[in-house]
Amino acid sequence: MAVANMQRFASRIARNSSIFSITRSSASSCSSRSRSAKVADRIVKLFAVDPEGCKREIIGLSGQTLLKALTNHGLIDPDSHRLEDIDACSSECEVHIAQEWLEKLPKASYDEQYVLKRNSRARVLNKHSRLGCQVVLSPELQGMVVAIPEPKPWDIP
Repeated sequence: MAVANMQRFASRIARNSSIFSITRSSASSCSSRSRSAKVADRIVKLFAVDPEGCKREIIGLSGQTLLKALTNHGLIDPDSHRLEDIDACSSECEVHIAQEWLEKLPKASYDEQYVLKRNSRARVLNKHSRLGCQVVLSPELQGMVVAIPEPKPWDIP
């Protein structure tokens, strides 16, 4: 029964082979042009100040989290935040965002504020603090300046 169904399916494909006659080169050239235009439109350039005070240009994509962009450029250890989820946050996910950009971001959720307070360990919370995993990049954030804080003493192995 299964063999008969496979033979019928193969014969249908053979009869309709004109549908599948797109050459690989024409399909790839078409898709690569449209894909590159889309990626170029999604690029968001940021500036990050590392703990040593060096300002670096960071390139991320719209829809990507700030954490992912910083991780891709080696500013945050990828092992510090295995999941793009607020439940997996450590204090290494914390970033400080310049005031003029902070106002362009959506307000921090209750969960994000809770994690930031928990990570501050009863110290005064920096009003510029946000979690990198909760900041989603968009074209409006082009040129944003973020600072990577020094590791907290309790996070240093």
